[in-house]
Amino acid sequence: MNAVADRVAQLTDAAEATGAYPLPGGDICDAWRITLRGGPLGPHSTVFAKSLADPPPGFFEAEAAGLAMLAVTGEVAVPRVLAVADDVLVLEWVEPAYGSPSAQEAERFGRDLAALHDISGTVSYGTPGRAAYLGTLPLPSPDENVADPADWPRFHAEYRLRPFLREAFDRGGISASDTLDVEQLCEEIGKVAGPPQPPALIHGDLWSGNVHWAADGRARLIDPAAQGGHPETDLALLELFGCPELSRILAAYEEVRPIEGRAERVPLHQLQHLLVHAVLFGGAYGAKCGEAARAALRQG
Repeated sequence: MNAVADRVAQLTDAAEATGAYPLPGGDICDAWRITLRGGPLGPHSTVFAKSLADPPPGFFEAEAAGLAMLAVTGEVAVPRVLAVADDVLVLEWVEPAYGSPSAQEAERFGRDLAALHDISGTVSYGTPGRAAYLGTLPLPSPDENVADPADWPRFHAEYRLRPFLREAFDRGGISASDTLDVEQLCEEIGKVAGPPQPPALIHGDLWSGNVHWAADGRARLIDPAAQGGHPETDLALLELFGCPELSRILAAYEEVRPIEGRAERVPLHQLQHLLVHAVLFGGAYGAKCGEAARAALRQG
């Protein structure tokens, strides 16, 4: 049997793994549908597992913690964590939907996301004292809590833009001229940041591939980089690579939680993830970073 399947059986106290089926879609981790026999999950069960041969320290533990943070709110649905170890994360199997989501499913997701962002009490931007990752890149955070809405622009520039800008430049993923434009945005971010926003619990990596449309009709959020952040970041990421029924999702969201002037700030909130892609994948992403920075600056 597959080594990952045997590891999953061990972690879930199953009698044995009876099948291991690779799944498409993972850019970083290997994804599996694992079938098990016996143990606490029942006579016959199916689980989802993701593995990585040499993960950064606390990589899967950080994802499990993020899923728990989202789950405890009761506002959004996430897969239940069944087991976590240094090399593998095991989640409940959520049967995928086939085809595009219905209008009702998309609208419910938009309302659920708005309700998540409306929860008060997130103590800080970032994840002080807790590891978090975007892909395999560590997400830096301040040592102490930062919760004053007036501090978000500085936090975003210093902890969400400049670290990835430096790494992208060092790896040759962004040109010198585009680097200067991103740096100018970091200097002038207060002019384009929009109204003050207290820290909200956000998914943190909410591109369309991390919305799992389920057969039971309710979307699940997967692969989070959960943190205290700006709600507009989640919305901008849904727009970055396209999302099924996006217009319905956003309309339903804004029925619950309208945000004046959000469209003008989309490039600002997409920039962090474009920088991460410039670090990890290079190619055209560095130029897209420069374009996003210049578009954001034009709103100042």
